[in-house]
Amino acid sequence: MSADALPVPRPPRRRLRRLERPAIAGVLVREVINFSSMWRSITFSSTVEPTVYLLAFGFGFGSLVATVQGLDYIDFVGTGTVATAIMFSSVFSTMFGTFVKREFQHTYDAILAAPVDVEELVTAEVLWISLRASVYGCVPLVVAMAFGLEPSWGMLVVPLIGFVTGYGWAAFGVLISALAKSVDSFSYVTSIVITPAFLVAGTYFPLSGLPEWAQVLGQLNPLYHCVQLVRSAAFGWEGWADVGHLAAILAFGFAMWRLAIWRTTRRLVG
Repeated sequence: MSADALPVPRPPRRRLRRLERPAIAGVLVREVINFSSMWRSITFSSTVEPTVYLLAFGFGFGSLVATVQGLDYIDFVGTGTVATAIMFSSVFSTMFGTFVKREFQHTYDAILAAPVDVEELVTAEVLWISLRASVYGCVPLVVAMAFGLEPSWGMLVVPLIGFVTGYGWAAFGVLISALAKSVDSFSYVTSIVITPAFLVAGTYFPLSGLPEWAQVLGQLNPLYHCVQLVRSAAFGWEGWADVGHLAAILAFGFAMWRLAIWRTTRRLVG
């Protein structure tokens, strides 16, 4: 056979652009298929704990405090606990889930063997978790309605608020997972970051009752801005103040997303 008759090898596939839709869609489809086999346990753990907080604080403190900032205490806590449900269902899912898939199951090694890069992998993971969080975050709102919270048209925006907030916290979980050397490290993050975040977010008590330095720290908390947006959706929008809250959540989400991609790339590719 002459040299001219030899088959010419195909050049390697070139990526046309970043964040290609087929790559992201492929990872999302995989996540949906996996979720269909374990949705009961995930849904239970993501919704029951925030609901318990709602009932415990709502009826516990509610027996001592009638109103807060002009709202019935059960309404105050019910709208605030939405943010807690969003954070719990996003940050823990990515923090533990991505660590297991990367270190023990080696799922990411298999995915990256396909035409998918780390940026698309992280983006798809975070998108899926934030979509779930946007649904789970509505559960405390429904429970609060059963105990007297008046529904309003603005509440239809709550899933969107949940998605944007969940995106940032899901990306934060991916970042922590990529930084951690073992699962034991997550207990430090839970104690130092996650617990203070949902306690000092205006969820169960207004920040105005705290010392000034704690109020400043609370207003830097992205969960605080989620709480304010949910309450605005339920009780009336506050114009530019809500635009500021949304901007803070978007900035947090973008920063965590880029940091998660950077650190995961270092962990997977080197």
